[in-house]
Amino acid sequence: MNTENTKAQMRKGILEFCILSLIDHREMYVSDLIEELKKGRLDVVEGTLYPLLTRLKNAEFLSYRWEESTGGPPRKYYQITEKGKNFLAELQVTWTELTVSVNQITQPSNI
Repeated sequence: MNTENTKAQMRKGILEFCILSLIDHREMYVSDLIEELKKGRLDVVEGTLYPLLTRLKNAEFLSYRWEESTGGPPRKYYQITEKGKNFLAELQVTWTELTVSVNQITQPSNI
């Protein structure tokens, strides 16, 4: 069995949560998101990010605004909506519960 595939699936599962968390701190342009995700060792390409951002926007968790750029075309800056903040809060609870459960199961002292 290929561990790379399993690791990729695990990362994809938390990507939505990470993106909403980042945008909750400040509005972001796609390049900003990619840079922040890389800092957290989650390498994501634009081809993965754009469909996810569109899905989050269509779910009304994100909105965006256009800003003129001095070095090229206008940029789309994403911000979290109130509905997105509520969804993020639910994800945070789920993440906390999940990490506690996984740590409890995987720690040698609990076996």
